[in-house]
Amino acid sequence: MTLVLPPRLTASAQRLREAAHRRGLPTVRLPTFEVPAGTHADHLHAGPTFADAVAPLLGIAPLEAPHDWLAGLPRDFTRREITLITIDEAYGLRRPAFVKSPNDKSIRAMTYTDGSRLPGPDAVDRQTPVLVSDIVDFVAEYRLHLLDGAVHAGSQYAEQGRLRLGPATADALAFGADLQAGFGHTLPTAIVVDVGPMSVRAALVPATFLRTSRC
Repeated sequence: MTLVLPPRLTASAQRLREAAHRRGLPTVRLPTFEVPAGTHADHLHAGPTFADAVAPLLGIAPLEAPHDWLAGLPRDFTRREITLITIDEAYGLRRPAFVKSPNDKSIRAMTYTDGSRLPGPDAVDRQTPVLVSDIVDFVAEYRLHLLDGAVHAGSQYAEQGRLRLGPATADALAFGADLQAGFGHTLPTAIVVDVGPMSVRAALVPATFLRTSRC
């Protein structure tokens, strides 16, 4: 069993590599997006762009939630309006909104003053799906790791929009368990979900979800 890592190691990738070595798991850091002939691996840790390039060559299929998963959750969970539309439709927005790609980072996740501020059709296909959300402020953000129907781990990664590492709160873990119980059947068996309490509402809500691979 081997873990493949990208050319540029983030702090999390470095920690993951150290943990793998402590457990006796071999790691391979690819110098480029090309996979040398004869390279075999069971695990891949990388961002969406690198994963899309090398995962098929390694025989690894990253798992991801359906594009409309977040938009399909009841408002009791999201506490805000979220819709999935094409970027061509989003060009017609005449109000500020938070816009992001459902699963990758092809469209920068940020607040846009209106649809004219989005990447134009010269840079992205008009049928590219995007999630459009009401603008909210998260007091803190937690990353939960869901596997085989349960929340197996979680930690804080941000506070008031700034990097801040720490343990996940009991409320965040409990919310993740409720989310898994109600909608886990609509997710892959292994997935990462980000949640956090909003300053405008005293409730934990899903913030986003990220691509992940099966453990």
